[in-house]
Amino acid sequence: MKKAKALVLFSGGLDSAIAAKILKNQGIKVMALYFKSCFFDNSKIVKKISKSLKIPLKIIALSKKHLEIVKKPKYGYGSQVNPCIDCHILMLREAKKIMKKNNFDFVATGEVLGQRPFSQNRKFLELIEKESSLKGYLLRPLSAKLLKETIVEKKGLINRESLLDISSRSRKKQLKLAEFLKIKNFLTPAGGCILTEIEFGKKLKKLFKINLKCNEDDIELLKLGRHFFEKKYQIVIGRNEEENKKIEKLAKKGDILVEIKNYPGPLTLIRNYGKRKISEKILKIAKSLTQRHSPKARNEKDIKFKITS
Repeated sequence: MKKAKALVLFSGGLDSAIAAKILKNQGIKVMALYFKSCFFDNSKIVKKISKSLKIPLKIIALSKKHLEIVKKPKYGYGSQVNPCIDCHILMLREAKKIMKKNNFDFVATGEVLGQRPFSQNRKFLELIEKESSLKGYLLRPLSAKLLKETIVEKKGLINRESLLDISSRSRKKQLKLAEFLKIKNFLTPAGGCILTEIEFGKKLKKLFKINLKCNEDDIELLKLGRHFFEKKYQIVIGRNEEENKKIEKLAKKGDILVEIKNYPGPLTLIRNYGKRKISEKILKIAKSLTQRHSPKARNEKDIKFKITS
């Protein structure tokens, strides 16, 4: 049997860790591939996990492409603003480019048939394979025996009998396998994607409504502070000193910063996504919000503001 080379989409979670280890144990040369974006980045932890498995890791930043997918997903959102199917297709398409460029034989994932009703049923697993242009070269080691035989298996690059037939939302089998394969470190199933968070999702929808051309810096700002949206304006109020500093660094041309001069309090940023200049009405609202969120200045009348543009 020829010694094959495989790229494994690696989240650092239990399933992808098992998939990588199964292939490695078959004598296949494995490279773990982790994609990060402005909505998720566990790269530091994933580095440690791949190191513990003694599997080399390649990290690819996908923020710009991923953001465009999130704005208008072809296959829609999951429970929040998480376009899991489109996201997975994007990652696999990028993986295929790397596979071709570096002469890997196939791409593998930790997907389990039936584990996620929306994105991991048979219909969507087949759709994802087709849309990623990896038909026959996409292996799911944990459920391979329940799926169609791949070209990789037919060529004898991997032993199908050593693959698995898991099909369940339960992770009991995987946990037993992890113990058997001596996999001790892995991330929880949530994966750290903020697109699944309800409150962040609400803010992101409001941002898309007033500015669908938003970029990665706008997303970074969305992660900080308290947010208020007024027509084409976004008002962001820092919740602590650390956030104040980060908000100040993210300020760009056209933004206005508001802070109280004579009392401690938050830094407030006004961002205008419209064509007109920031109005006095919006500035007044921002001042009022800044004072309201300053415990020491909240009930005072001698407030003096510092406005920076």
